Amino acid sequence: MDSELISKLLQPFVTSPLSEAQLTNISTYIDILLRWNQKLNLTAVRDPEQIVTRHFGESIFAAGHLFAQTAIESSPHLVDVGSGAGFPGIPMKLCFPFLRVELIESHQKKATFLREIIRHLGLTEIDVFTGRAEALHDRIFDVVTLRAVERFEDVLPVAAKLLNPEGRLALLVGEGQISAATTLLPSFRWQDPVRIPISTSRVLLVGSEQEQVPS
Repeated sequence: MDSELISKLLQPFVTSPLSEAQLTNISTYIDILLRWNQKLNLTAVRDPEQIVTRHFGESIFAAGHLFAQTAIESSPHLVDVGSGAGFPGIPMKLCFPFLRVELIESHQKKATFLREIIRHLGLTEIDVFTGRAEALHDRIFDVVTLRAVERFEDVLPVAAKLLNPEGRLALLVGEGQISAATTLLPSFRWQDPVRIPISTSRVLLVGSEQEQVPS
């Protein structure tokens, strides 16, 4: 896909233009995704321009809100639960290379796709865990992302347990899921939802565990 067109489509989602190298990586990513999608149901969105706006745009917009003010030397550790076709984890890594990223995907063939993307793009400090999030109960992360997962109500509490005490849980969800999230995690403090550009109902919802006041 043409890099100039990708840049134009992403304008509503970015605060500063992406580099030519980043745009080329997105173009390569889309080409591979469309090829694999012919045999493996990675995304229901098959139009390349819609893939840019709905998948990359949303992921990159969230990345800007989460990491634009983050110091490079801090190298936050992010885990993307139910990564599927790699959104938002891989686009976040493309925008902020200093991130350390773990992609959780229990579907073996989808996990193979993720490794293929990582290999083609030459990304480092990004790994794929083929299994369920519950299996990582002994690890914690600075940021946990969740987007378009099945059984949202079951997965959300599991994802929250992967968060370190000062970490942030970032949900890319429909407005109708906000109430479920706040109900399922009553101990969390939630920021005001941020609407995703050119979307009628998609939002970024960020929360963190409230400090427990000693009794």
